[in-house]
Amino acid sequence: MKGAIVFLVVFAIVLVVTLAYISIPPGKAIYRADLPNTEQYTSTYAIAGTNAFALIIAVFNGVIYAFVAWLIFTLATWGSRKDKNQQKVVVIVNNQTTSSPPPPQ
Repeated sequence: MKGAIVFLVVFAIVLVVTLAYISIPPGKAIYRADLPNTEQYTSTYAIAGTNAFALIIAVFNGVIYAFVAWLIFTLATWGSRKDKNQQKVVVIVNNQTTSSPPPPQ
C-alpha cells in the first residue's frame, strides 16, 4: 500500500513539473517515437488549460519516473523487511478433561 502512495506522489510531482518544463526527458523522445508527425495536431488541442502535446509528454514522464521510484522503494523495503516478518509463536493447549468421553454409538 505504501508503494502505491509513493507511485502516486511521484507521478503527481513529475506531471506538474513536466507541464512547466516540457523538455524533461524521456517524454518527448517517447512521444516522437510512438506518435510521429502528430505534434502539429496535439499542440493546438487544448485540454485542462494546456495543450495535449504537453499533457501527453507529462503523463509519459510521470508514469516512467513514478515506476522507477516505486521499484526502488519496493526493493529497498523488501530488503530491509526480511528479518522483521519472522515471528516465533508458542501455542499452549490445555486438554485436561474433567469428564469421561462420550460412549461410542
